[in-house]
Amino acid sequence: MSTAQIGPPQWITRSADDAAVQHLAENLRCPKAIARLLVSRGIADPAAAHAFFNPSLDDLIDPMLMLGMDIAVARIQQAVRTSDPILIYGDYDVDGTTATVLLKTAIERIAPKETPARVTYHVPHRIREGYGMQTGVLGEAAASGIRLVISVDTGIRAFAAAEEAKALGMDLIVTDHHLPDGAIGVPEAVAVLNPAQENCPYPFKSLCGAAVAFKLAHALLLAAAETEEQRAKLKRGLIPSFLKLVAIATIADSVPLEGENRVIAALGLKELRNPVQPGLRALMQVAQIPINRPPSATEVGFRLAPRINAAGRMDIASDVVELFLTKDPARAADLAEKLNRLNDDRRATEAKALEAIELQLAALRENLGDFPAGCIILDDPEWHRGVLGILASRVVDRTGRPAIVMTHEDGHAHGSGRSIAGFHLLEALSAVHEPVTPSDAPLFSRFGGHAHAVGFSMPSNQTQLLRDRMQLYGSSRLTEEIMTPPLECDAELLFSDLTQDFFDWLTRCEPFGISNREPVFLTRRLTLTAPVRFIKEKHICLQLQPPGETIRFSALGWSRTTDWPARCAEMALSNGSLIDVAYRLKAKTNPQFPGLELELVDFRLS
Repeated sequence: MSTAQIGPPQWITRSADDAAVQHLAENLRCPKAIARLLVSRGIADPAAAHAFFNPSLDDLIDPMLMLGMDIAVARIQQAVRTSDPILIYGDYDVDGTTATVLLKTAIERIAPKETPARVTYHVPHRIREGYGMQTGVLGEAAASGIRLVISVDTGIRAFAAAEEAKALGMDLIVTDHHLPDGAIGVPEAVAVLNPAQENCPYPFKSLCGAAVAFKLAHALLLAAAETEEQRAKLKRGLIPSFLKLVAIATIADSVPLEGENRVIAALGLKELRNPVQPGLRALMQVAQIPINRPPSATEVGFRLAPRINAAGRMDIASDVVELFLTKDPARAADLAEKLNRLNDDRRATEAKALEAIELQLAALRENLGDFPAGCIILDDPEWHRGVLGILASRVVDRTGRPAIVMTHEDGHAHGSGRSIAGFHLLEALSAVHEPVTPSDAPLFSRFGGHAHAVGFSMPSNQTQLLRDRMQLYGSSRLTEEIMTPPLECDAELLFSDLTQDFFDWLTRCEPFGISNREPVFLTRRLTLTAPVRFIKEKHICLQLQPPGETIRFSALGWSRTTDWPARCAEMALSNGSLIDVAYRLKAKTNPQFPGLELELVDFRLS
C-alpha cells in the first residue's frame, strides 16, 4: 500500500496493479475507480468480479459438506417418521430466534400431512436463564416426552448440558457457530454442526448461527425432495424465502460479508422486497422501511435487528419466533408494535446507562490523564443486563479500546465485551480464566463468544481480579498501532469522478459490512465555499468545490464518534479554507433534492 502521512490517524490509500485495473475496467465496462476498488480487495479476475456482482443460489455451498450433517439429517428423519417429540433449543438474539424459526419450519415441511412433526421450541429468558443450554430446561423437556433436542446458535461449549441430555435418555444435535473450546473440543452429541470445529471440511468458516441452522434445514429439504421437479421447486420458492431471515441474522450478527455470507445477504435482501409473511411485513412497516424495494444492509442492521433483539433484551424473545411463524396479520401487527415499544424502552434504558458510563470514563481520564492501556472494564449494579453488549460497543466507539461492561445480581457479575480489530477478545478471556496457582479457582462461571464479542458470568467478588488480569494481558498486546489504526482509503478521486454512473456501480458492491466495508474515498485540495453550517449543534455541513472548477458537493459530518464542531474550531475552518477530505459517497435522502453528497469520515488542512 502507498501511504500518505497527513497527521494522526495516518491516511493510507490501497494499492492496486494498474494493468490489472485497466484489464478489469475494460472487461466489466465499469469506471476505473470501481475496478481499482475490486483489485485492491483481491478481486482481479473478471470471472470472480462477475460472480461478485451477480451472486446466485448456485453459489450456496453443499450443506452435506459440513461435518456431521449426514448423521443429523438421518436422526431428524427418524424422529419425523416415528413422531418423536423434538425440542429446538434457541437463543434470545436475532441469530437464535431466526434460526429457531427456520429449523422448525423445515422439519414441519418434511413431515407427511397425515402425521405432522411434533416440534416445539424453547427460547431462554436472558435474565432468568442467561445464555446457553440449561440442565433444568432439559430435565423438564425429558419429563414431557422429548427425545431429540436440537440447539441453534448455542451449545458448542454446553458440556454439562450434553451430559445431562444423555443421562436423561435424549439425543442431542448441536448447531452453532461460536468457537469451540480448544482444549476440550466439542460436547458429546449425536452430531455437532459447526464449520469452525476441528476437521470440518466445510470450506466457509464464518457462518452465523442462523446460517448453520439453515444449512441443516436445506439438507433436510433436499433429502425430502424425491424428484428433479421437487428440487427445482425448492430452489425457486422455499430456499429463497428462507434466505430472508438468514440475511437478517447474517447482517445483525456482524459476521464477515464475504464468500457465502455475501451471497446469503445479497440474495436475502432482494427477497425482503414486499414480503408476504405477515410478521416480517408488519415489522418492516413499524421500522419504517419501505416494502416497495429491497432494504439496505444498514436498514436491516439499524432498524430491523434492534427491534428483533429488543424482545430478548427487555422481555421475552419467544415473541419474535411467534411473529415470524404466525399467519394472522392482526396478531403479527400486535407483536410488531410490541417489539417497537420494547425497542423504545431499550433506547431509554441505554441512554440512562450511558450517562453513568460517561461519568466513569471522565473519571478514568481525570485520574490517569488518558484511558488505561488495556481493556476498559466498567460496572454498575443498576445497568440492565439486556443492554450490556450495546453499552460495550458504545465504550469501544468512544475510547478506541476493547471494553467489558458488567452488572451485578445476587452475588454474580454478568458481563458483555466488544473488541477492536487486532485484539481477540475470546482468546483474552480464555487466558485470564485459567488459574494462576493451584489454589486458584477458574475465573468465570461460564463464558463464550468470538474475536469481537463475548459474554460471561462470574462471582462479583472476582471482578477486581478480572481487571488485574485483563490489564496485564492487554498491556503487552494492545499496541499503539492497534489502538490508533490508520484510516484506509480505497482510492483518491476527483470530484469529476463522482458521477451517477460511478455511484450506480458502487451500489452494486453492496451489501457492505465486515470484510466488505463501505468504500472510503479521498479528494485533496477542496475549497470551503461557505461558512461551516452546524446542525443541532453537533453535526456539520460543508460546501466543497475544487479551485477553479464548478462541481460542488455538500459534505455532512454526523457526530456518531467524532466531535465535528470541535474539529472545525481546532482547525479554524472558515469560508475559503483549503482541505483534504476522506468520505463515503451517498445518495441524498430528500427526494425533492436528488443527487449525491459526501458523508465525512475525516478531513485535514491541505
